[in-house]
Amino acid sequence: MQKNLNEYTVLINWDNEAQVWYCTSEDIPGLILESGSLDVLVERARHAAPEILELMGHEEAAYSARDRSGINAAYSPCLL
Repeated sequence: MQKNLNEYTVLINWDNEAQVWYCTSEDIPGLILESGSLDVLVERARHAAPEILELMGHEEAAYSARDRSGINAAYSPCLL
């Protein structure tokens, strides 16, 4: 599957030991967040992603991410 140039994937996992949700992204280096609430984590990631992209010098990508149409969240249960 071919990705859109301004499409970013954020992986969301559950850490059973710490009892928190966390997210990372190969597309957005430095995006590492955690929260006890899945909804809060998704919202935090949607706000943090454009900020990180802008700091990396990807102004056009940051603008697209602020629109939130280019951010997809994929849930992957972590079995520990």
